[in-house]
Amino acid sequence: MSIRILVVDDHKVVRKGLRMFLAADPELKVVGEATNGAEALRLAEQLEPDVVLMDLLMPVMDGIAATEAIRRELPGVEVIALTSVLEDSAVYGAMRAGAIGYLLKDIDAKELCRAIKQAAAGQVSLSPAAAERLLREVPPPADPQPLTRRETEVLQQLALGKSNQQIAQALVIADKTVRTHISNILSKLGVSSRTQAALYAVRSGLVTLEAPEQTTCTE
Repeated sequence: MSIRILVVDDHKVVRKGLRMFLAADPELKVVGEATNGAEALRLAEQLEPDVVLMDLLMPVMDGIAATEAIRRELPGVEVIALTSVLEDSAVYGAMRAGAIGYLLKDIDAKELCRAIKQAAAGQVSLSPAAAERLLREVPPPADPQPLTRRETEVLQQLALGKSNQQIAQALVIADKTVRTHISNILSKLGVSSRTQAALYAVRSGLVTLEAPEQTTCTE
């Protein structure tokens, strides 16, 4: 079954370009386009996509407000911030709003396909440049509670870009147990998304930040 995608951008040429790139991968399907955050929320509720590609700078309702609203109303829908800027407020805002990824618009089409598939599987997707910027600009949790040994292991796997199923296989535990651990991790760290948790893991030295592997669009 194809991964259902909602493209949100106020520039028609960007939306059309994304639709063209994504159409080349049979595992991906663009089910709708929105020109602002308010329209994105309405269409997300109507279409129930798996992943939303969200521009941040838009009229009516910006991408950060729309991301927060979508994640609140439709927690099963993942949002990837796809932007041309790395302004501090945008980066921090997208992460706090619950975006699972932060990508720049100069990303290669094949890498974008890979990132969408990762997001649909619950994996964090950050471009190397964005990740480095996020590590500099996004403050660490104010007063994180200590994690158990198992929670630390789950966090390490999460920060390496593993999906829940992959984490379960690596640690030989049930998928449901992974979900419970991740929920506890987010609560203890005082963060709202897997992306923020992954950044904490990198900042704390639990994992090393590495560039993503090159892959094909139809992998």
